[in-house]
Amino acid sequence: MTTVSLNSADLSTAKLDVLVVGATKGPKGPVLGAGAAAANKALKGKLAAVLTDLGFTGANGETARVTTFGATAAATVLAVGLGAAEEVDAERVRRAAGAAVRAAAGSRTLGTTLAFTAGLDPEEALRATLEGSLLGSYDYTSYRHASMEGRKKPVQSVVVGVPDKKSKSAIAAVKRAEAVTAAVALARDLTNAPPGNLHPSDLADVALAECTKAGCTVEVMDEKALRKGAYGGIMGVGQGSANPPRLVRISYTHPKAKRTVALVGKGITFDSGGLSLKPAASMEWMKSDMAGAAAVIASLAAIAKLKPVINVTGWVPTAENMPSGAAIRPGDVLTMYSGKKVEVLNTDAEGRLILGDALWRAGEEKPDLLIDAATLTGAQLVALGTRTAGVMSNDDDLRARIVASAATAGEAMWPMPLPEELRKSIDSDIADITNTGDRYGGMLVAGIFLREFVAEGQKWAHLDIAGPAYNNDVPFGYTPKGGTGAAVRTFIQLVEDEATR
Repeated sequence: MTTVSLNSADLSTAKLDVLVVGATKGPKGPVLGAGAAAANKALKGKLAAVLTDLGFTGANGETARVTTFGATAAATVLAVGLGAAEEVDAERVRRAAGAAVRAAAGSRTLGTTLAFTAGLDPEEALRATLEGSLLGSYDYTSYRHASMEGRKKPVQSVVVGVPDKKSKSAIAAVKRAEAVTAAVALARDLTNAPPGNLHPSDLADVALAECTKAGCTVEVMDEKALRKGAYGGIMGVGQGSANPPRLVRISYTHPKAKRTVALVGKGITFDSGGLSLKPAASMEWMKSDMAGAAAVIASLAAIAKLKPVINVTGWVPTAENMPSGAAIRPGDVLTMYSGKKVEVLNTDAEGRLILGDALWRAGEEKPDLLIDAATLTGAQLVALGTRTAGVMSNDDDLRARIVASAATAGEAMWPMPLPEELRKSIDSDIADITNTGDRYGGMLVAGIFLREFVAEGQKWAHLDIAGPAYNNDVPFGYTPKGGTGAAVRTFIQLVEDEATR
């Protein structure tokens, strides 16, 4: 596990394996950042020239590593590009810090000067440097045999250069970064876990263990309680599997809190599509269909550690969507927990069924805000790509606040509408509604379906994280291949923002 510490001394004199410096892209080559001054002086002002000879330009995300031949206490200097100076923001620094840590894998100690990035508020730059460094060091090794450890291990220790290492705000920034990034790592671990080793009961057990340890109260409803409670959506989706469903309620309370936020996360531990079977290639990453649930569990664990003055409840409906003789069929009608009857036209549109039950149940407690996150539709990827989540809401102000919190946290989210003309596409000939509708605007149709399970007057928002939750491509910035921990940082930031409203 990578650790972080602060140091207000000149890092070029510290005994490190790697010293990280930032650089922007200038018209004649890389322009070294303020944090590189000491190292550049030790190298007789030739650092930029050497980097240029290596082909380094300072472009966003670019890295280059040079030996110091003993000119500095650090064995090597690793330059990381931030792009054009006028485009540098906290997220650029966060990604640069992550890229640097990934590039330095195999090293024991790394010092970084990115918190001195010019043009940024010092506290903002420090937060980005800490988070990026810790997020970039993530490595999922649970199922890797020791004999296969050919790849380099993550950096063991990151030293962050700051003006004053004893500053209360700097020390607080470290504690917050550790809590937030640990939560992201937990969500990534859960999303990466093999589906055969993470059934609904296992996911519930993780929520119970992690959130109880952090100080939350956790309740788990098993299949008997769900059947007795008439949770028709959760039970319907789960009935095709030998591994029964669960509904988890996680509660964090603060004695001075006056407001409550409820978070709901889709927890399909494996999605075969049910009888509406997915193609084989589409199933390869369907272990990630519980990423919304992972985000809720991990966020509650971090929130309990950070102790904002607000109450937060987390709801995790979890099931396995499998085909069998007991599975729901296209054409079946499910009676949801709310009493609404849904005609199931496609068993691969299952996430909205379990969310419908959980949303109505969460709404019974009348939270001030009700927000769900789900890997809900392939249409999200078509509309927004693999890195940007869609945000839908029945309240424009809430939608804007979520997008703003996401931007502060460093997650890409985009506001999307819920067009009323799409509502008629989920009308059913035999029931109240169908679980699928117009294929055009499918992400929005899914959001409109979920809105059916939100009581009148309840402020609600839906985050479709289908693309951002799982990176099928190469690692970038602080983002690894596989589970990303999407929505965790946004949830935490939003809760903190709401606590100070």
